[in-house]
Amino acid sequence: MNADHATLAAIALPLVAAFAIPLAARGGANLRETVTLVAAAALAWTVWGILPDVLAGGRPSLRLGQIMPGIEIAFLVEPLGMLFAALAAGLWIVNSIYSIGYMRGNRETNQTRYYVCFAIALGATMGVAFAGNLFTLFLFYEVLTLSTYPLVAHKGDRKSVRSARVYLGVLLSTSIGLLLPAIIWTYQTAGTGDFTPGGILADVMDGPAVGLLLAFFVFGTGKAAVMPVHRWLPAAMVAPTPVSALLHAVAVVKAGVFTLTKVIVYIFGVDFLFAEPSSHWLLYIAAFTIVAASVVALRQQNLKRLLAYSTIAQLSYVVMAAAILKPLAEIGAAIHIVAHAFGKITLFFAAGAIYTASKKTELGELGGIGRRMPWTMTAFTIGALSMIGVPPTGGFVSKWYILAGAFEADNYLALATIIVSTALNAAYFLPIVFAAWFARETAPPAVDHGEAPFAVVLALVTTAGLTLAFFFFNGPALELEAQVVRGLK
Repeated sequence: MNADHATLAAIALPLVAAFAIPLAARGGANLRETVTLVAAAALAWTVWGILPDVLAGGRPSLRLGQIMPGIEIAFLVEPLGMLFAALAAGLWIVNSIYSIGYMRGNRETNQTRYYVCFAIALGATMGVAFAGNLFTLFLFYEVLTLSTYPLVAHKGDRKSVRSARVYLGVLLSTSIGLLLPAIIWTYQTAGTGDFTPGGILADVMDGPAVGLLLAFFVFGTGKAAVMPVHRWLPAAMVAPTPVSALLHAVAVVKAGVFTLTKVIVYIFGVDFLFAEPSSHWLLYIAAFTIVAASVVALRQQNLKRLLAYSTIAQLSYVVMAAAILKPLAEIGAAIHIVAHAFGKITLFFAAGAIYTASKKTELGELGGIGRRMPWTMTAFTIGALSMIGVPPTGGFVSKWYILAGAFEADNYLALATIIVSTALNAAYFLPIVFAAWFARETAPPAVDHGEAPFAVVLALVTTAGLTLAFFFFNGPALELEAQVVRGLK
């Protein structure tokens, strides 16, 4: 299979799996989950098989058809999309293993529907990653929203349904009300929506219109959770923990910041935005989101809500890095997508493991839990250190590049934001780690427990290992982003 056809296969494989999973479920849960794991492995094999071609300078592409003159469904594998797709495809395997242990351990209902929606979401993620133009990206972006709605509402109780409506309402209203008009405006102004190195707007737009169009893109991409369009993310924490991991690490939020980064690099162009003062507001709103979300996280007592607000802050690291508009910062933006994915999925996996084994959800209940669940809390500690940016974790690598980009631009606001937010990250993560390892249990546990099921522990240990490994072995990711930077010149 050549790279062009592999691009289409990467999108089709999860969608085929979505049809096969309910058929397999008739043969029992084991067969259903085997199909899920095989599909995840096949997707990773297919996507990673494209990587050598892209690293060698190839740009696999495929055009499926024209909707109307100038608007077509097209795919193009460029370095930024390759990084995102490789990340999501790999983590689907780990998340599927975790899901088996979690869904069985908690005796969740509607498991077949869960695996079907999860597969559709991964297919949509591949479409977002490999989209060759704004129209194609928008189609798969919306499919991703719709396919994850049943996952957020999975429990089916009143609270879950209400929160899922908030999730769907915010994401659809922002994408249809702001992102779609931004895309139409771009096509009308530039005559194309193709993702092009250096951008497509430099010769056809200037002045305040640039800042306004950028605002439409930023706030229309609600999945990036830039304040004030972030409310959907804490609301979605009612979902099962593997869904939270999907939302925060594998697909949804990463699709948001990936879209914004891709629009800045390939639609506006870094040099064009740097020269347009009307666009410089983005740095300030990203910095505000980082600090404000970190302060809110500091006040949370529920573990998953704390992780949700931490995600809002960490996402805006990517947005702020992209808004610095310097090569090193652009590398930092992309690398932080990967580093945050490994660290945050580990934290959510650990939170789910704690719930599965002990039914604990509040911070005040975690005293001494490290002695009962040493594997889980070791992984949690590694994930927390990555969020803070402590070596040798992946979070240190991405923060290093963002700081280097800020120094390159003499951007003292970005430098101050990173310093303050790092201190806030430490302030809300380190007390959890300390209490888990060194505090005494304040009351006997409701459930006399040890570790969560083996599949759950295996998944979280794997992602914790990836968080550490990314500190030492990040060459392919850096090379992909170096190609993006070379394309800016």
